[in-house]
Amino acid sequence: MSSMQQPLNAGQAQGQGQAKAEEWMQSTQDTANQAKNMTSDAAQSAKESAQHGKDQSAGFIQQTGEQVMNMAHGAMDSVKSTLGMNEKK
Repeated sequence: MSSMQQPLNAGQAQGQGQAKAEEWMQSTQDTANQAKNMTSDAAQSAKESAQHGKDQSAGFIQQTGEQVMNMAHGAMDSVKSTLGMNEKK
């Protein structure tokens, strides 16, 4: 190998090493971005699921409250009828 060839080979090796390092850095950055996007998507999905559950719970509580109120009115009317207080004059 000539003395001129050695620096050329060393330069090529350094360039190839630098290119490989840049490739790995880009791959790492791409992987990190994918993980970030997946985490963001999962968080959004969890938020939407929680909101849906909250909405369902609110509807259930309202419906149950209405049923209890209707039952109380029915019981009150039964008591009034039994006591003879339900007659209108």
